[in-house]
Amino acid sequence: MTVTKGKAREKKNTVKTAKIKVSEKTSPKAVSASDQVKQHDCDPCEALDATFKRQVQGVLGRDENATNDMYSALASTIKLQLLEQWRETRLKDNQYQQKQVAYLSLEFLMGRTLGNALLSLDLTDDTHAALKQYSADLETLQEAELDAGLGNGGLGRLAACFLDSCASLDLAVVGYGIRYEYGMFKQKLVDGYQVEQPDRWLREGNPWEVRMANHAITVPFFGHTESYVDLKGHRHYVWIDTQDVNAIPHDMPVPGFRNGRINTLRLWKAEATDDFDLAEFNDGDYTEAVARKNLAEQITMVLYPNDASENGKELRLRQQYFLSSASLQDIIQRYVAVHGTDFSRFSELNVMQLNDTHPSIAVPEMMRLLMDSHGLNWDQAWAITSKSVAYTNHTLLPEALERWPVRMLKHMLPRILDIIYEINARYLEDVAHHWPGDNDKLAAMSIIEEGHEPHVRMAYLAIVASFSVNGVAGLHTKLLKSGLFNDFYQLWPDKFNNKTNGVTPRRWLAHCNPRLAQLLTRRLGDSWMTDLTQLTALNAFTDDKAFIKQWQAVKYDNKVDLTKLIAQECEVVFEPEMMFDVQVKRIHEYKRQLLNILHVIHLYQRIVADDTEGLQPRCVLIGGKAAPGYAMAKQIIKLANNVAHMVNSDPLVTPFLRFAFLPNYNVSAMEKICPATDLSEQISTAGKEASGTGNMKFMMNGAMTIGTLDGANIEMLEEVGEDNFFLFGLNADEVSQLKPHYNPQQYIQQSPALGHVLEMLKSGHFNLVEPGIFDSIIAAIEDPYDQWMIAADFEAYRVAQEKVSQVYADQHHWTQMSIRNTAASGRFSSDNTISAYRDEIWHAK
Repeated sequence: MTVTKGKAREKKNTVKTAKIKVSEKTSPKAVSASDQVKQHDCDPCEALDATFKRQVQGVLGRDENATNDMYSALASTIKLQLLEQWRETRLKDNQYQQKQVAYLSLEFLMGRTLGNALLSLDLTDDTHAALKQYSADLETLQEAELDAGLGNGGLGRLAACFLDSCASLDLAVVGYGIRYEYGMFKQKLVDGYQVEQPDRWLREGNPWEVRMANHAITVPFFGHTESYVDLKGHRHYVWIDTQDVNAIPHDMPVPGFRNGRINTLRLWKAEATDDFDLAEFNDGDYTEAVARKNLAEQITMVLYPNDASENGKELRLRQQYFLSSASLQDIIQRYVAVHGTDFSRFSELNVMQLNDTHPSIAVPEMMRLLMDSHGLNWDQAWAITSKSVAYTNHTLLPEALERWPVRMLKHMLPRILDIIYEINARYLEDVAHHWPGDNDKLAAMSIIEEGHEPHVRMAYLAIVASFSVNGVAGLHTKLLKSGLFNDFYQLWPDKFNNKTNGVTPRRWLAHCNPRLAQLLTRRLGDSWMTDLTQLTALNAFTDDKAFIKQWQAVKYDNKVDLTKLIAQECEVVFEPEMMFDVQVKRIHEYKRQLLNILHVIHLYQRIVADDTEGLQPRCVLIGGKAAPGYAMAKQIIKLANNVAHMVNSDPLVTPFLRFAFLPNYNVSAMEKICPATDLSEQISTAGKEASGTGNMKFMMNGAMTIGTLDGANIEMLEEVGEDNFFLFGLNADEVSQLKPHYNPQQYIQQSPALGHVLEMLKSGHFNLVEPGIFDSIIAAIEDPYDQWMIAADFEAYRVAQEKVSQVYADQHHWTQMSIRNTAASGRFSSDNTISAYRDEIWHAK
């Protein structure tokens, strides 16, 4: 019978019309792009062209020569190509034929959608053809799309890569996040200082989203809890007098790579349940009338509010609960629609992956929903929750783990705090059995950190409730088990596992580096895009002179493209013949942009002193944002810009050295940067970086890495070999051993180069009209409590950079190393990472 139905369906598909509906109201009857391609009597280019023409002339009714209007028309056209497959994917997943995965994350750094959608649907060439009659250029239209302001750094970009791989591997996964009205901020440089401006990424609307108002969820805040005993003697709790907020889902499509699956990224927007109190408004109290509306909408206004203030902390907590509650209610509603209120199969059919500690408040919220809304008792609810929740940790920095004051939770989320206390009391019984009589252990492992101001340790809460706790690189997981979470590892060793991060080769090679992608496809075929391990075949071409020349030509052309961006954004001229030495990532002391800047000063000193023997001309690029409240990170940005000014304004220096700080670094900038990079700076203090994913993107595109034994650098080194990696610095064990008796002056005395650099900094050479502004940086380098150990690693870094220059002088050998790096990058495809999540954590088909 199954075969008969399949044949009938296939026959039906062959007679489908190629006509594409323009209105979303009729989209369920639209024909998918894949169906169009299958039809022998239909040219997909013609169908695309016809739909695009309607969007330009009929639907939008604007001047088709305007770039923004043309982009909107094209985006709407491509979204129509997605709608039927998207609908079919939802219908199939809602039947629970396979396990459902919910990926909860406060960040999804998606970048631009258009190019990735075209690649996934295999419509890039057809789109070029459709645009010809309008004399429009696809690249220009892609530039019109603003980066979605839904994330900040590696955490959010990893989530985006994971969604791409989940769809491409045909996994039923929904991403849950927040639809921030404004991104973190738009970074502008004024006199070298970072200035934060609103990131109004939604000012032109978002043509890719679909507002699903009929799926709105109500999220409670404030109020208080009461309890009662029913006729059977069972105690029940109710959360009353709450201030409710509506969570309105806005869905974005996440297409799999040419496989017909379109997963969903569901983003929640906060809206007031009532716009305002009309009676108060009519009485003239206008401010109070709209106060609740404003309070509700603040929740999804800005990505990561500055939590240096009490209001900022409260808003961030509201964001985390808002995301968790809306998402879990949505998941439960979908389950109940199929299985009713029988929750016996819930954990068998659902898993919630917490992307870092931010959504860990989902644990008590899941308990609340199962008990208070669906009548389960504690043991039943805990059995379901503890078998459904998995936790990924992304940081080794204790200060980065979420901790919330008990008083804040009591005021804002009283029922949630009740449940957290109950979870803690029951869990501490397990701790007491494992370490009888050890009160210090109980205090150390308690979810509630006692003291003058009691706090809830959210990472502990996530570990206690999760059936899986994973790190994101081999060293990171090892350090979690031996250090940060060692007590929990001793209690539950089977919970802990490693899943080394990866990046999607579709965006980070096929899309962002089309020249290299075409070269690879000519030599290897195109299946490497879904099986990146096939790139190992490149090792056979490292002695092929013709291939080496082609590789070099690709890199050169990519560098020419990047020079245009640098000239436009930084007003600095980069020469493509020079080495491109790049460090782009969030500005943080542990990532050690400062070490890079000190080396630039060292090169500057050598050039000024006419000591240029062995130097290879290089262009150094740094980019990244500092958190608004992170004073030292902002000072590092200022230093970078002041040093760049001195370097770039000296005609004796610029033949050997150029230096630029790229403002407002984002995904779209990285798509131009990583294909053009020669040397990738991954120089964090060993034991501080959880994984790193920028390092993988650079490697995939043939950049060499200079780096420490930190994060995923270690696994990259294993794959490519020490001969194709510039390794330097202390390892994690050496950092730990040195910390108690670290003496930076010892290292400064042992490195004349570092001594000269510090002398120049102290002289005020880079801040002649701003005396003393870099004193805090100098003091940090010379501080024996400097946990980043800049002075300790400087000399090894300088020596490694000299080796870089020596190798770069032999372009044939450098290119061979570049090819080997790309060939070795297959392990770091996010397809591999998600396959491991699927098989070892989610147990999904």
